[in-house]
Amino acid sequence: MSAELLEGSEALAKAMISAGCRFFAGYPMTPFTEVLEGMAEHLPEVGGTCVNAESELEAVGMAWGAAAGGARAATGSVGQGLSLMQESIAEMCFARLPLVVLNMARGQGDYFQATRGGGHGDYRTIALAPADLTEAVSLIQQAFYFADKFRNPVLFMGDYYLAHVIEAVDIGPVDFEALPDKDWLLDGSTSGSGTARIISPLMPVKRNAEVFVEYGDYLETSGDKIAAIENGMEPLFESGHCEDADYVVVSYGTPARIIRYAVDQLRSEGVRVGFFRPISLWPFPSAALTEATRTAKAVGVYELNAGQMVDDVRLSLRDKVVESIGGISFDDSGFGIAPELTPARVEARIREEMANLSNEVDA
Repeated sequence: MSAELLEGSEALAKAMISAGCRFFAGYPMTPFTEVLEGMAEHLPEVGGTCVNAESELEAVGMAWGAAAGGARAATGSVGQGLSLMQESIAEMCFARLPLVVLNMARGQGDYFQATRGGGHGDYRTIALAPADLTEAVSLIQQAFYFADKFRNPVLFMGDYYLAHVIEAVDIGPVDFEALPDKDWLLDGSTSGSGTARIISPLMPVKRNAEVFVEYGDYLETSGDKIAAIENGMEPLFESGHCEDADYVVVSYGTPARIIRYAVDQLRSEGVRVGFFRPISLWPFPSAALTEATRTAKAVGVYELNAGQMVDDVRLSLRDKVVESIGGISFDDSGFGIAPELTPARVEARIREEMANLSNEVDA
């Protein structure tokens, strides 16, 4: 398929449909609203169903039902709406159900919510964060693949910029390795058999099953499931100019695109700075980050919040000086990102931190 000039929200909708998504539900909250509108327009064209739900609670419940029936399903919201979905997302992890969940964030960077969640018990959700629309239309298809492969919800991290930027993108289907049949889905074929399938966060079989699994025993498998994802998925990342860098800036999502540009500009002037971008926020690419910062005297973490991903960077680099160099930044509406995220401000911040580092070394 050739490239199309599309706004981000419509491109994401068309890419999800190319990935085989056939059920989508959500409640309007800008900038997630625009994705919901794209799905409402295009999903019926391929025989799919899009529902404008009464709230985020209903949306995730509907998506749960569609996923249990074997459909590739997705839902989403902004960070505020996803707060309402946390119980269901946790329960879907326990029930071993695939789902793609979009966070089309407003001004804030919801790293803690994506990687730690607000649900209960031992669960983790794969979290993917693209830097631009070209990457996003491929990565959101990969999100469906990961969801099916590991039978687990996947968080896709977008934002106001990604929703509204206009780029030429190819939203054709991306091929991944074959997946096993969904022999667990509820299609009615086992009803009345005495051994009907169930999908439950409490147990994998009915109470009258020949081999019954107790609730506590089933919960104990949650740790194994988390380990299986960590061991079965190679963390995704991008790095640049790190081979001799004195200072490395770590950033994710849209801000990382600006960081990459600023670092390229500084490198052209001979400044020994590098950048590292986690694409999978969980599993976090700790080993790759350690290697990328091998020569660095210090590491700065740039994100649009008071400092969240900085915790994972510190856990990965316990022998390095790691500091948060980003900040909270909103436009007047509270929806968009401003005024912090401009190349000039970012470059000035990096220069300042590197000057401080040089002064500390000289002292």
